[in-house]
Amino acid sequence: MVNTKVNICGVEFENPVIAASGTFGFGREYAEYFSLSRLGGISSKGLTLHKKEGNPGIRIYETTGGLLNSIGLQNPGIDAFIKDELPFMEKQGTVILANVGGSTLEEYIKSIEKLNDTNIHMVELNISCPNVKEGGMAFGTKSETAYKVVSEVRGVCKKPLIVKLSPNAENIVHMAESCVKAGADGLSLVNTLSGMAIDIKARKPVFNNIIAGLSGPCIKPIALRMVYEVAKAINVPILGIGGITNYKDAIEFIMAGAWAVQVGSGNFIKPTITLDIIEGIEEFMISEGIKSLEEIRGLV
Repeated sequence: MVNTKVNICGVEFENPVIAASGTFGFGREYAEYFSLSRLGGISSKGLTLHKKEGNPGIRIYETTGGLLNSIGLQNPGIDAFIKDELPFMEKQGTVILANVGGSTLEEYIKSIEKLNDTNIHMVELNISCPNVKEGGMAFGTKSETAYKVVSEVRGVCKKPLIVKLSPNAENIVHMAESCVKAGADGLSLVNTLSGMAIDIKARKPVFNNIIAGLSGPCIKPIALRMVYEVAKAINVPILGIGGITNYKDAIEFIMAGAWAVQVGSGNFIKPTITLDIIEGIEEFMISEGIKSLEEIRGLV
């Protein structure tokens, strides 16, 4: 028998495979394909204090080896999530991470306060959101700004706090160090890279916002390198994200230092891809005589 369980910040996951925020919604659509209890966890659609309609125009564009997206954090808002979506998620028998974004520090604080008394297991703080009071620069690109928002959120958050890092940060290790110093219990990395596409017939950018988020297999080597660098520098649980589409990818991230992995764009390729990854990890552990993931975590 192999043990795929992992304990992150006092929360036990049945296995290290989590559905990433943004491509899994709140799990309703995928529940039609398989029992969500098979997952280690689900990170919710990115939530903001108030409902957001998202960006106009094209939102998803396929590129070589990945996807560009400009969704604009479309979501029902924290109150509607707690009322309409969370009850469904609570019945699925898996760990719930509430992914929280905001355009001001005040929005982050109010959202966290509303989630404190719910049955979510963890908060995943998305600091890649634009800080509207600072001209739109993302909270997660400068270490000083990230430290401020994480420390303020830590002051009110009653749940384990995982901070999701942007690969567009000036220095990913310094950013991680700042977030941990500010009180982060763990880290998710990485979020999408900045990218763009041009419609050569229309002779203009594909997206209304011009710049979009790049995800999928094409970013895996970059994400893997960043997880490795952060894991070597900081001793907190890391959730590895970036182009994971099979069990080998997942094992690579774990060997680089990740405690668990999140699967994002892969869910669009195959709705049951997370099950394939979970089963592949189990089979790999059996074939290699690995009894626990701790045996291979960070061994590179």
